[in-house]
Amino acid sequence: MIYPRFMGGSFWSMESTCQMYGAEYPMPPLGLITVASMLPEDWDVRLLDRNIETVTDEDILAADLVMTGGMLPQRADFLHIVEWAQGLGRKVAVGGPDVMSSPHVYEHADFIVTGEAETVIDALIEAWRSGAERGRFDPERFKADVEASPIPRFDLLNRDKYLQMTVQFSRGCPFTCEFCDIIELFGRRPRTKATAQMLSELDRIYALGHRGHVNFVDDNLIGNKKAVKAFLPELIRWQEEHKYPFDFSTEASLNIADDADLMGMLSKAGFIGVFIGIESPDPDVLTATKKKQNTKRNIAESVHKVYASGLAVLAGFIVGFDEEKGPVGDAIADLIEEAAIPIAMVGLLYALPGTELTRRLEREGRLHPDGDMEAIMAAGSADQCTQGLNFDTVRPRRQILEDFRTVIARTYNLEDYHKRVRRLSELLHFKDANINVLRSGLIKNVMFVVRLSWHLGIAAPEGKRLYWGTLLHAAKQDSQAMESVFLSLAAYTHTGPFAKTVLSTIDKKIAELDRSSALTPPPAIAAE
Repeated sequence: MIYPRFMGGSFWSMESTCQMYGAEYPMPPLGLITVASMLPEDWDVRLLDRNIETVTDEDILAADLVMTGGMLPQRADFLHIVEWAQGLGRKVAVGGPDVMSSPHVYEHADFIVTGEAETVIDALIEAWRSGAERGRFDPERFKADVEASPIPRFDLLNRDKYLQMTVQFSRGCPFTCEFCDIIELFGRRPRTKATAQMLSELDRIYALGHRGHVNFVDDNLIGNKKAVKAFLPELIRWQEEHKYPFDFSTEASLNIADDADLMGMLSKAGFIGVFIGIESPDPDVLTATKKKQNTKRNIAESVHKVYASGLAVLAGFIVGFDEEKGPVGDAIADLIEEAAIPIAMVGLLYALPGTELTRRLEREGRLHPDGDMEAIMAAGSADQCTQGLNFDTVRPRRQILEDFRTVIARTYNLEDYHKRVRRLSELLHFKDANINVLRSGLIKNVMFVVRLSWHLGIAAPEGKRLYWGTLLHAAKQDSQAMESVFLSLAAYTHTGPFAKTVLSTIDKKIAELDRSSALTPPPAIAAE
């Protein structure tokens, strides 16, 4: 099994942050190790992740079958692996989100799985055993029984190289956001694993010796509130019995702020952070893109309610919606500041394959051809921060890029970032929390603080006083907030330099637009 390399640097790659923790990459390939657990016991399975290790011809030649899969930002390396293995005479089976969304891109693979593997893996295995040369397996959408999904093969991972381990409780989301592909891939009725099943996965990770962070990769953990509320008390009990070896993070919708009991259970279970898609401060934009769960509420106050439960918030914002009225950059940056969100992922709108947004743009004749993706692959980057807007925009493209630039420049200005971290330390409260800063080991945590303090507090060319001032300010608040403060500061070792790269790229795009505009002759004036 080979996990493709992600194209170029991205907001989420967090290379420098991983180094602060002595790791190399944020997360392991949960999808591949889940599929690995479905394979016959007599198959000798080896996992290679090209984000952390080198793969050679010899590795491929040692295999009878190569299995690979990934997401859109991995497409360039994904296709390379297919062609590489086939060139060496090996059969290749492909699957995963990008195959599910764009199966035509992978038609040349030998075996293609276009949906969730649980319902078709036996057919793939039988085809291989029978000597079939090719095969396509199209599972019925949204029908995989996640309760029948076995424990992922965590033992295949080179665990020390990853910042965190990952698990999945649910698939699907009840909302209908126009730009999101999750409901297209996994449906609107969240399917959840059984409590005993989830605890068995945590038992396996614990038995393998991992201590520290575990990320629930659900696209909306609270999509099925009834199920998650039944699970959390048992997770709390498990954590208590094991003396809280893990802390957790996840993704959720902003309506989590409406349920104090749910947030309290999450905090008591050891959750310390949640990613929330906010997208825009404009209710008209949110309504038009069907993000209605974020309307009719004060967004900053909702974020503060989440903070009051002991959960730090990472948030996503998007620039480029049709309904944006005039300049929006300062309004988005103002919201990030008011809500005190240190880590804000700000991207340009991208029409993903198979989404309602893409279908609408196609009907309107505004979607750019696949050549855009080919250009992105040639550039070696598929990061939403620099490669969005794959369609004809309603507002002038230059104005959208200027707004995007404004948000990035303000959000990742060093002083403003530290102000938000300090405000975060004031807003976090831990009435229900169980925080054990030594859960991942005293030596490991000491080394993290030493590396971070050297990097930001001693060796940094700027911001040294800000770093020590922020730590002093946070120390005067609830001591339990220090973990989130350190995490936010560690994230800046990546997001700060990355923001500068983004700004440089956007400046070049704006300059290209200006040159193109200067070369375009004005329209002819008709004679009277």
